[in-house]
Amino acid sequence: METIAEQSDVFPKLNVEEEPELSATEVESMCMNCHENGTTRLLLTQIPFYKEVVIMSFSCDHCGYENNEIQPGGEIAPKGIEFRTEIVTPRDLNRRVVKSDFSCIRIEELDFEIPAQSQKGEVTTVEGIIDRVVRGLDQDQPVRRIQHPEAAEQIDAFISNLQKLKELERPFTLTLTDISGNSFVENPNAPQKDLATTISYFQRTKEQNHMLGIFAHDEVADKPSNDAVEESIKLESVPEEVDSLLKPIREGAWPLEELQGEVLQFQTHCPECAAACDTNMKVTTIPHFKEVVIMATVCDNCGLRTNEVKPGGGIEEQGVKIEVSVRGRIDFARDVLKSESCSLHIRELECEVGAGALGGRFTTIEGLLTAMREQLVESTGMFMDSNDAETKERMDKFFGELDAAIAGDKPLTIVMDDPTGNSYVQSLNDDGTPDTALRIIRYHRSYDQNEELGLNDMKTENYAEEEKTEEADKKENC
Repeated sequence: METIAEQSDVFPKLNVEEEPELSATEVESMCMNCHENGTTRLLLTQIPFYKEVVIMSFSCDHCGYENNEIQPGGEIAPKGIEFRTEIVTPRDLNRRVVKSDFSCIRIEELDFEIPAQSQKGEVTTVEGIIDRVVRGLDQDQPVRRIQHPEAAEQIDAFISNLQKLKELERPFTLTLTDISGNSFVENPNAPQKDLATTISYFQRTKEQNHMLGIFAHDEVADKPSNDAVEESIKLESVPEEVDSLLKPIREGAWPLEELQGEVLQFQTHCPECAAACDTNMKVTTIPHFKEVVIMATVCDNCGLRTNEVKPGGGIEEQGVKIEVSVRGRIDFARDVLKSESCSLHIRELECEVGAGALGGRFTTIEGLLTAMREQLVESTGMFMDSNDAETKERMDKFFGELDAAIAGDKPLTIVMDDPTGNSYVQSLNDDGTPDTALRIIRYHRSYDQNEELGLNDMKTENYAEEEKTEEADKKENC
C-alpha cells in the first residue's frame, strides 16, 4: 500500500492556487556550452486536460547558458495527431503550444519545415517557435558571412521573411504533426469552436512506430532458447482449461439471458494513479435502441470513479443528428447514450465539444451538462494563471450562463452529431406519439467521415477470394 500511495503523488496536478510551490528535483550536470557543472531542475507534474509531463530546466552559473524542455511522462497516444492552424491576428501568434521531441512543424507559405527530433520538446507559443528558428539561423551568421557569403545572404533573406511573418504582413499556415500524439495547440476562443484550427488523427506507419520504440511481438521475438522450449513443453502438458486466463464457457452452461444479467469483473490499472483496481462490465439493452456494454471503474487508492459505454452492435448504415430542446427540469431526466464518436453543440452558448472529449457514457441531460462543465474547467485551467483579462472575463461569463442552464433557469438546444449512429436520447412520450422537444435526423456519411472511421478500406464480402488471388499472383511472380 505504501508503494501505491507513493506512485499516486509522482505526477501532482498543476494547480498554482492550491500548490504554489511544487517540489522540483535538482541534479548536477555538465553544461554543453562551457563543459563546467551546471544545475538541472526536474519537475514531474500533470497538466489538466492534457497528460503527465516532465519539465526540465538547466542553468549554468559559469557561462550563463540556460535551456528548458518538456517531455511526456505518460503513455504514447494510440494515434498520431496533426494541428493545422491559420495565423491571421496577433492573438494567433500568442497561442500556447506544447510540442514533443517528435513534433514536425511546417510553415506552408515559406516551404519551411522543422523535422522531428531536431529540437527538444517545450512549452512555447507560435511566436516563440519563429523566434527560436531565427536565433538558430542567426547564431553562425558572422562566421558564415566570411566563409560562405552567398549562403549567408540567402539565410539573411530567409530570416527577413520569418520576421515578416511575426509582423503579420500576410496570414500564414502553421502545421504541427506529432506521431506520438503528445502535442497540443491552445484554442484562444475556448469553449467555442476554434475555426482557425483543424485537428486530425492518423494511424502510425511501421517505421514511425519503430521511431517511438514500439515493436510488434513477432518483430522482437528471438529463437526460443532451450529453457524456453522446456517451459513451453511444461505449459503444453497443462490442460488449456486449467492454465488459460480466460476459460471457455461450455455449451449450454451459461445462456445468453444469464450473461446479460451478470456483472463481469476484471483487473486493470487506474488511469489516474496506475494502482491496481477492478473494472465492472455489464451487457444491457436500452429500450427502443440496442444492446450496449457498460463499464465502471472505482479506484480504492485515489478514489477515481469512471464509467464508459460501448455500443454492442457495429456502426450503423447512417449517421444520426439529435436535437433536444431543454425547456425545464423534466428534460434534465432524459436518458442519454453518447458514443465516443459523438460531438456536442449548445446553440445558445455557442459551445462545441469534440467527439473524443467526454468519451462514451450513459447518463442524463443534466449529467451530460455537468460532465461537460467539469471538463471545460480542467481544460481552461491548463494556463489559467497566465490568461489575459479578456479570456478570464469570457470564461467567467460562459460558466455563469452554463450554471444558469444547469439550474434550469435558461432554455437550451443541445445538438448531438454521431456519424456512427450509436447515440440515443430518450423520448418522453411512451405512447408512440412524436416528442416535440426531440428531433432525430439520419444522414449519409461523407467520404471524409468514412475515412476517419476506417470504412472506406473495409471489405466485408468476398475478402477470402481476394487473398487467394494475391497469393496466386505472388506464386506466378516467383
